[in-house]
Amino acid sequence: MVTVLTILIAIVCILLMVVILIQNPKGGGVDSTFGGAAANQVFGAARSADFVEKLTWGLATALFILCIVTAVIVSSAAGLDGGQIPLQSQG
Repeated sequence: MVTVLTILIAIVCILLMVVILIQNPKGGGVDSTFGGAAANQVFGAARSADFVEKLTWGLATALFILCIVTAVIVSSAAGLDGGQIPLQSQG
């Protein structure tokens, strides 16, 4: 289960990086490097900017939730109570 969640976190991170790189730093919509002119003609500049912004917030929220769920599962699987961190044995 933790492996699946870790893979999902990695996929969401990669998608979030791509979506952030697509955005125009001046708020002008989709970057022309990724076919921004065609996207602006099809959706219009406002629609494409809204979609990319909503996608960014959605991916960021998904990443946050996945990280919290993974931390809870890992801590419960390790049998940690109240935030106790087991000491590593020197052996």
